[in-house]
Amino acid sequence: MHYTLFDDYITLQSLLKDLRIIQSGGAVKSFLQETTVLVNDEHETRRGRKLRLLDTVVIPELDITITITEPNADEIKEREELLSEKERVKKIVQKMNQDNKAQKARANKKQKPRFPGM
Repeated sequence: MHYTLFDDYITLQSLLKDLRIIQSGGAVKSFLQETTVLVNDEHETRRGRKLRLLDTVVIPELDITITITEPNADEIKEREELLSEKERVKKIVQKMNQDNKAQKARANKKQKPRFPGM
């Protein structure tokens, strides 16, 4: 199995979560205690271990071998498009939330009732 690394490094915990080997970040401690995990042929129990390009993670009990690889040009372009789309949607949602907040503020300003003779 190959994992494409877009940043300088990824922690062992994040890698296991991204590949859905563990369900949550809280489960990683017990997983590393109960399961043999080898990073570059060394037994690893630290969830914060930084994995870089060409590192190899082996989980013999699950028969999984993961190699950290460098992205090619197409993968980099695809990721940049995905990140720009996420940013665009984030800005749209922020704008909608600001507009809704302003409308609610105006709606909550009720006029006091006028009584006859005042």
